[in-house]
This record gives sequence, C-alpha cells and structure tokens, in this order.
Amino acid sequence: MSGLSVPSTLHEGPGRTHDGKAWLGRLPDLVERARVRWDLRLGEPFTTGAAAWAAPADLPDGTTAVLKISFPHDEARYEAIALRAWHGRGVPLLIDENQQDWALLLERVEPGTPLAHAPLGVGERLAIAVDVQRQLLDAPEPADVPDMGKVCAGWASLLEERAERWGGRGAHPEHLELVQGAAGLLRSLPTSDHPRVVVHGDLNPGNVLRARDRWVAIDPKPMRGDAAYDLWPLLEQLEDPFATADPATTLHDRVTLVAHRSGLDLQRIAAWGWARGAEYALWMAEEQQDDAAATRALDRVAVWARLAA
Repeated sequence: MSGLSVPSTLHEGPGRTHDGKAWLGRLPDLVERARVRWDLRLGEPFTTGAAAWAAPADLPDGTTAVLKISFPHDEARYEAIALRAWHGRGVPLLIDENQQDWALLLERVEPGTPLAHAPLGVGERLAIAVDVQRQLLDAPEPADVPDMGKVCAGWASLLEERAERWGGRGAHPEHLELVQGAAGLLRSLPTSDHPRVVVHGDLNPGNVLRARDRWVAIDPKPMRGDAAYDLWPLLEQLEDPFATADPATTLHDRVTLVAHRSGLDLQRIAAWGWARGAEYALWMAEEQQDDAAATRALDRVAVWARLAA
C-alpha cells in the first residue's frame, strides 16, 4: 500500500520527529496488515487526527467500522484498555485490536458531528459532555491505567523547569507566581482526599461526537485520579468565554452549570483550569517559542485562579 494517503496533520505532528518519520515510513505496511487481518474495505482517511491514522472501514458482514493506527506514544498506550472496560458505554465499541501494531478496530460513529460544531447553545453542549463523562465514571473501571498523581507530578517538575527558563527571558513576575501555584496544584489535586476514578483524559469538544441516538467520547487518554480534571478544555473551547464582554462572569456561570450537573466542586474544577491552563501556556513558550501566546494564556489563567480562590 505504497500509495497510502497520509493527512498533513501527521506530517506536521509526529512526522517532525525522528521516531515519527520512521513510523510514517512503516504506516503503509501497518495499514495493509490491518486490512488483511480484518478483511476490510477502507475509505479515505480522516484528516483531523494529530497522532493516529484513521479511516472508515467496512467488514465483510456489512458492519461499519473505523480503523485507527496510533503513533506509538505513552498517552495512546492505554486507550484499548479503557475502551474494553467501558464496552461502548459513553464511547465507541472496541471491536478488535492488534497491540503489536497499535491498531484498533472501532465502531463507526455516525453522523459523527463534533460537539464543537453542534447547533446547540453552550449550556446544552456542556450538559451533554458532562453526561458523557458521567457514563464513563459510572462504568466498570479499567485496570492498569496510569496514576494521575504520578503523571501530574512529572508535569509539575517540567513546568517548574520551563518557568525558570521563561523567567530568564523576562516573564512578568505575576505570571511566574501563577505558574508556581499551578505546579503546586498539579502535585496536590490528584493526591488529595478525593474519590479516585478513571477519567477520559482528553475530553475536549472535538472528542465528543454525535452518534445516531447518543453522544460518545473518542480518543481517551485514561488516568486514575480526580474527575474534575476532565472539564477544563470543555469550559474554555466551547465558544471562547474570554472573547465575551465579561469573561470572568461568563466563566463563572459555565463552571457553576458544570459543577451542578456533575456534582463536582466548583473551586476544584477552577483549580484544574488554573493548573492545566498554566501547563499549556508554558508548553507554548517552550515548544512553540511563542512568548506572546503564553502571556495571553496566563492572563486567562489569572481568571481561573480568582475563580478557584
């Protein structure tokens, strides 16, 4: 399958690294092995994935499916474990897998409209996403997924290292204080006396899709820890609250809605917004060398910090 179509997102993502280039070189053989293994008829690949090649597939018995082959990385390592345990509850059904090739055969979600593009109000969409998350939390917990405390402790140390380098480039002291506070939260939030559950890990509006009679979450990056971890991307990425006339009030209203719907603590949800927002801001400063974007992101983090107080 040397003529395999590969979305530009994969060349621009994994393909920019040595290991990613090597994986792209193997990808035609991986896809062909999966096609033969499951006797698939494949369509053109989806163009939105940043770390996996995925395409619609038809099985010989008429079952519609999706073939997904992930670039091998830690966040994708536990996807099949979680999907198998959730067994179609709030997620697409896992039909089969080939661990060696990082290949999954999944139920096809149709029409597949992302929550980000659904013709509904922000409040309705937030309620949908929270209800999907609650299905995952109510399902049997998958074993052998990473511990959020260990993962976030590593992120906290990396955040502090990045902050030291960024401070040397003239970062504002108030922003550095926010980052220091975020590092402390990354260490304390997952390990505090709070119920530990298996979270989706990447519950953003593009990963919640419309199925025929339900909504499901795709592309989990599961961890065992605090349920409030999942909510930050939904609250920031559905019709940007910071683009409104009064961002602080808008964000407060959204977090209040989500806290009521989920049964989670408002300040805890906001604390995760502070921690995860700062981690993302310093990622932009370090990996993208975009200090201006990092500064704008930390101005948002300041709103989260006030809400968490």
